[in-house]
Amino acid sequence: MYSLFDSFFAPPTIVVVSEERLKAAELKQKEKQLLDLKVRIEQLQEFYDKLSAEIKTLTPEAASEKAINEAVSDV
Repeated sequence: MYSLFDSFFAPPTIVVVSEERLKAAELKQKEKQLLDLKVRIEQLQEFYDKLSAEIKTLTPEAASEKAINEAVSDV
């Protein structure tokens, strides 16, 4: 009869992997990490460009308001 203790005390499974397969798996994982980083960098660059453009649109308004306020205070 099978019980919970049978699986608990069962000998561990040992998997033997060749050096080539191990290096191939490591290479695949590093390539995936590199691709993920590239995607993240592109996302950050898009956000940077969007935020930079937003700042540029807001900056002239602030400068023109300051100039108007200075002109009004001179009168």
